[in-house]
Amino acid sequence: MSEKSKLLFARRRERVRHRVAQAAKGRPRLSVFRSSRHIYAQIIDDAHGRTLAAASSLEEPLRRDLKTGADKAAAAAVGKLIAERAKAAGVETVVFDRGGYLFHGRVKALADAAREGGLAF
Repeated sequence: MSEKSKLLFARRRERVRHRVAQAAKGRPRLSVFRSSRHIYAQIIDDAHGRTLAAASSLEEPLRRDLKTGADKAAAAAVGKLIAERAKAAGVETVVFDRGGYLFHGRVKALADAAREGGLAF
């Protein structure tokens, strides 16, 4: 990735993070990180600075069932898993933080699966 594209991605990520913080109103944040090989999701309580729940395509139960950690099926599985763990932690509503990524493909699949799992955002 070139320096210019890194800079543009960082600016987009900060812009999204600022808008998410404005819209949060005390709700935890569902943060998504997408690498070329895996996808990760965390539910973060920014007021206290701690992670309430986390899931990724690296976890053993998911790795056995998935062909790869870098496709929509893996993202959907991580979305369902994060929704289950959020409910276990007592979280019902979150604000979605897509980072600097477009709401398309794997990020959208994770969000849709989390909604189906019972998270409201």
